[in-house]
Amino acid sequence: MHTPSPENSIETVPARPWALVGFGFLALALAFSARAALGLIMPVWETEFGWSKSFMSGAGAGALLVMAIVAPFAGRLVDRMGPRFTLNLGLGVLGVGCAMVALANGKLMFALGFSIFCGMGFGIVATHAVATAVTRAFVTKPGLPTGIATSGSTGGQFLIVPLIAVLLSTVGWRWSFGALAIASVALIPCIRAIMQRPAAKGEAAAKAPSMAQDFGTILRRPAFHALFWSYLICGFTSSGAIETHLLPFAAFCGFAPLPSATAYGLLSLVNLAGMIGAGWLTDRVNRPLLLGTIYLLRAMTYIILANMPGTSIETLFLFAVLFGMVDYATVPVTASLTASHVGLPVMGQAMGMISAGHALGAASAAFFGGYIVDLTGEYALLWLGAIWLLVAAGVMSFVILRLSPAPVEQEALAA
Repeated sequence: MHTPSPENSIETVPARPWALVGFGFLALALAFSARAALGLIMPVWETEFGWSKSFMSGAGAGALLVMAIVAPFAGRLVDRMGPRFTLNLGLGVLGVGCAMVALANGKLMFALGFSIFCGMGFGIVATHAVATAVTRAFVTKPGLPTGIATSGSTGGQFLIVPLIAVLLSTVGWRWSFGALAIASVALIPCIRAIMQRPAAKGEAAAKAPSMAQDFGTILRRPAFHALFWSYLICGFTSSGAIETHLLPFAAFCGFAPLPSATAYGLLSLVNLAGMIGAGWLTDRVNRPLLLGTIYLLRAMTYIILANMPGTSIETLFLFAVLFGMVDYATVPVTASLTASHVGLPVMGQAMGMISAGHALGAASAAFFGGYIVDLTGEYALLWLGAIWLLVAAGVMSFVILRLSPAPVEQEALAA
C-alpha cells in the first residue's frame, strides 16, 4: 500500500482503510442530512417564530456561500494536516452549529449557527475531503471505495433524514438538530480510532510548499481547468437546477406533491447506485471518456424535462431513475482524475477548489433559475441552457484524453 511522500503529507495511511470508507460515508450522511433538515423544518419555524421563507432560504444560501469559501482551505488541511485532523475538525464545527440551531430563539443565533458554523462544517466534511482521504488509502484502485464513501452524500440521507422527521414529529425540532449535534461529536472518536496518529516530519514538513505555491502548481495543470469548469457545470445542473427547481417544476406541470416527492426520493436512492457504479467503472475503464459520457447522458435526461409538461407522472419517475444514475456519478471519476492529472500531493486543495466551483455553479442555477421562471413564466430556457452546458462539460472532459498525468505519482495513477 502506498504511503504519501513525507514532504507532502504529515499523516500516514489509515490503519483500517475500509473502516475509513464506512465512517466517511457516515460523516457525509450527517453533513448532508443537516443541510436537508433546513427544508424539512422550515414550515415549523415559520409557524413558531413567524420567520419568512426568504429569511430561512437566505440562511441556506449563506451556508452554501460559506461552504464555497471554506472548501479550498479544507482541502489544504487534508493535504497538510491529514484526513484525521480535517474530518474531526469539520465534525466538531458542524456539531457546534447544529447545537446553536437547536438552542436558537432568534434570527441572529439561528443565522450564526446554520449559515456560519454549519456552513463551515459543510465545507470541511464534504465529498472532496472524504474523496482525498480514501484515494490516499486506496492508491491503486481508489474508484470503488471512493464511490462508496462519497455516496453518503445522497444515499446516507435515507438513514438519517427519516430519523430527523421522527424526532420532529415526536419530541420537536430542537431535538432534531440536537441529535445531529450529538451524532457529529460522537463520530469524532471513531475517526480518531481508525486513523494512525500523525508522525512528526520535522524538517521535511517545514520545507513543504506554501498554499500559494501549491495554488500555482494546481493552476499550471491543464487538467485542473477542464475539471474545474466541468464540475461547476455539474453543480449548476445537479444541486442548483434539480435540487432547487425540480419539485416546483413538478407542481408547475400539475403533479401532486406526494408523487412528486416520491419521485425525488427515488432519484436520491438511485444516486447511491450511480455513485458506486461510477466508482467501480473508474477503476476499469478510460476515466476521461467515462466522465464525458456521464455529462452527455445527463444532458439527454434534460431532454425529458424539456418535454415533460403535458405528460404523465410516470415520465417524472423515468427522469428520476435516469438522472439519478448520472447525478453524483461524477464525484469518484473527478476525484480520481484530480489525483492523477493534477497531483496526489495537492489533491485536497485542488478538489477543494473544484468543489468551490461546484457550489458556485449550484448557487447560480438556484438564483438564475428562479429569475428565468419569473421572467418567462416557464422552465424551458433553464432546461435548454442546462443541456448545452452539459454538452460543453462533456467536451471538456474528453480534452483530458490528450493530457498527460501529473509528474508526481504518475506511475501509480496513470490513466
